[in-house]
Amino acid sequence: MDLAIQDGIAGVRSPAHGGFLPIRQILGIGRNYAEHAREQGAAVPDRPMVFAKNVASVCFDGDDIVIPPACRDPETGGEQVDFEAELAVIIGTAAKDVSEADALRHVLGYCCGNDVSARWWQKQGSGGQFTRGKSFDTFCPLGPRVVPAGEVPDVQSLAVRCRVNGETMQDGNTGQMLFSVAQLIAELSRGCTLVPGTVILTGTPSGVGMARTPPLWLKDGDEVTVEIEGLGTLTNRVRNG
Repeated sequence: MDLAIQDGIAGVRSPAHGGFLPIRQILGIGRNYAEHAREQGAAVPDRPMVFAKNVASVCFDGDDIVIPPACRDPETGGEQVDFEAELAVIIGTAAKDVSEADALRHVLGYCCGNDVSARWWQKQGSGGQFTRGKSFDTFCPLGPRVVPAGEVPDVQSLAVRCRVNGETMQDGNTGQMLFSVAQLIAELSRGCTLVPGTVILTGTPSGVGMARTPPLWLKDGDEVTVEIEGLGTLTNRVRNG
């Protein structure tokens, strides 16, 4: 299933949804890989860490990741834009109070995602809330297409990699998740409806730029590729806005 823009709205071309399913909300999961928590000196969570991203942050394979002046200004943290390779889950049917056993029945499909993050805005610039630093325009690349859920035999055994300018930065596997896709859907749907068109970004493996010495920030002219086994590759250039 292709990803597309229709009437200015990002979504999935889905015959089951009248031809087009708009992306209605984006939920992210923090520290869902233990080594990613440890690499930043943070505690390994005992419950999912949930945050939101602005739906206007979505872009697609081949689009530019645009670093706005607010993410380069020394007064607001200077260089800080980071990459996070993630499995993206697209909900196809409304899910509320679903069991873990039934959770995957609500999945339309899967694709590669990059939870691009402005770290100062994430950690210092917004009172400790993640959303602002995760929500700048173009900070949620998705693609290259949505693979139907039925074509992914085991979503918990997929290799996840990120390369920056051809160099491997992240190399993990969805089997390393602390909370599986089914567990996340069951938990997120407790008392809350996950509407069709909900995207869940399921967390990132270790190797992100902020945890390196020295830190490795994305900059104008870089190329970032997220590759997930069986789902293809998502590639975006980086430029200053």
